[in-house]
Amino acid sequence: MKFDSSSDQVSPTDAQADSEINNSSQKTSKVKQHRLTSPSRRSFLVHTGIFTATSVVTGVVGSTFSTKKNGGVVQAQERGRQNYNAFRDKAYRIRVAAAEANRAIPIPGHPTNGDEKRYPNKIATDTRGLPHDERGEVKLEAYNSVIQALRSGNPNDYENIILGGGRKLVNPQGPLAISLEGYNPSQIAIPPAPTLDSAEQAADAVELYWQALLRDVPFTEFQNNTSNPKVLAAVEDLNKLSGYTGPKQNGQITPEILFRGSVTYVGQSNDSYRSAQHFIPPGVDIGPYISQFLLLNVPFGTQYVSPLIRTALPGNDFLIDFQEWLTVQNGGSSGKSIKYDPQRRYIFNGRDLGEFSHIGGALFLGASLILSSGNNVNEPLGSGIGAPLNPGNPYVKSKTQLGSAATFAVAYLQGLLPLASSRAIRASYWQKWYVHRRLRPEAFAGLVYNNIVNKTEYPINDEFLKSRALADTFSTYGSYLLPHGYPEGAPTHSSYSGGAAAIAGVNVTLLKAFFDENFVIPNPVIPDPNDPTKVIPYNGAPLTVGGELNKLAVNYTLGRNNGGIHWRSDGSTALALGEEIAISILKDERLTFNEQFDGYTFTKFDGTTITV
Repeated sequence: MKFDSSSDQVSPTDAQADSEINNSSQKTSKVKQHRLTSPSRRSFLVHTGIFTATSVVTGVVGSTFSTKKNGGVVQAQERGRQNYNAFRDKAYRIRVAAAEANRAIPIPGHPTNGDEKRYPNKIATDTRGLPHDERGEVKLEAYNSVIQALRSGNPNDYENIILGGGRKLVNPQGPLAISLEGYNPSQIAIPPAPTLDSAEQAADAVELYWQALLRDVPFTEFQNNTSNPKVLAAVEDLNKLSGYTGPKQNGQITPEILFRGSVTYVGQSNDSYRSAQHFIPPGVDIGPYISQFLLLNVPFGTQYVSPLIRTALPGNDFLIDFQEWLTVQNGGSSGKSIKYDPQRRYIFNGRDLGEFSHIGGALFLGASLILSSGNNVNEPLGSGIGAPLNPGNPYVKSKTQLGSAATFAVAYLQGLLPLASSRAIRASYWQKWYVHRRLRPEAFAGLVYNNIVNKTEYPINDEFLKSRALADTFSTYGSYLLPHGYPEGAPTHSSYSGGAAAIAGVNVTLLKAFFDENFVIPNPVIPDPNDPTKVIPYNGAPLTVGGELNKLAVNYTLGRNNGGIHWRSDGSTALALGEEIAISILKDERLTFNEQFDGYTFTKFDGTTITV
């Protein structure tokens, strides 16, 4: 492995990878004759079932086989039995075809924003968990120990990283694991993160400070006819920003669209993958802020999981004292903890959503159970919505068969969801550790504090320094630091791209591929504005499965922002990354099926329709 000093990226060398492939090829040279010739291999395997491929796989059905009896060899012919060797060899060929098809995907450009190289003191690089000086600047010996490990890939070097406290770094070797399904992380591009001094970074920060200020404001106040002064002030402040990339209505941020989710796709190779395209996923701007999948009971066999959550009480705001902040940057503990509301309730405001995203819940498995369980009027507490399967599922029209955990039933999908989460995290963490290493919001807030209090001259954009969000934070908390919802701050890996958002992206994409996304959810609800321990009927525009799944993805993503640990741009790029991992897994899975199957058709986060 090598460290590319021109781009500040750390990545495996092509030579090392090619050497490993060549060594593997030598070991398997005796079975190369089983391979189908490229480029027809993938087409053949997609369209040919096991029992129709006998001319290639040496007779799967009705084959002659040998057994030994009384010391001799007896030839036997048994109709209707598979040729086990041929079945095994086809499995081998499919694995090879999938591997070669994925290897043919080109490596895109992976430009960084240049900040790690631009600032020798590494002020724009994530260094939390390492030792820092009294202002919060990392001690370069510790930073270099991290880079040495990332450069070499030697497990022993990771054990020699210099830490500043008791917190360990989160899984820097995880992205180096080789996934046997889906794309390699190096094959997925995301645009470079905003630079420290940019207007987009300022916009990310202004929005985050407003999310902290509005944590205890009910989402029902986020309406265009609202009179809530904090909501109106946030809208006015955000509309002044030149670098804001979140949703707008007719070119303006409105109370109704405030803090709604977005997704960011990378530009193409003609601009070296440096540009970005921003979209509102279909359904995210329709109806209640919170997805129905976070408000409905989750059927679980003869039981159900309640959507009522344990949440934090108002006033649980952390890292607003500089010494507390510095202790956490060094990997220590402030000794503080969250004080919880004894009354469980539905997700009602930003603090609730932040706490839900902090701990998590049934979430995507829960969504699959809500979708797949029948809508039983005699069982109102946990009956599900009975959503139909994707019309392309081969068993929807079958007259004689049903799917199972093996293929195409919900149990099969539920096996893919945790696997896909792991693969999305590998891809996200590869960007975090080996490409971008962007600073977390809490570290940015320390630069702001030092500029104002200690008269440093860190390059913070004036659009943030002159924002009402910063002024109101100081008047409310007596600090220029960002109030966090979690006492420990962010996890000890960098900000870009968001890991939780990548998980949301990959899972929701699989769910949309498996269920009919156009199905309208029956009897939708919203939390009662007067009593969030109850729900009341929602009356408004129809809510579809696809729209509410998209909303679930952005709710989980932006919940982390409500906690103070991620930027909007972290999550919006990671949603697209997770989607791409899901598509690559679906492609590999499709190769393995025997059923006549025309592919998964669904709507991407950018609103386009795709068939995999």
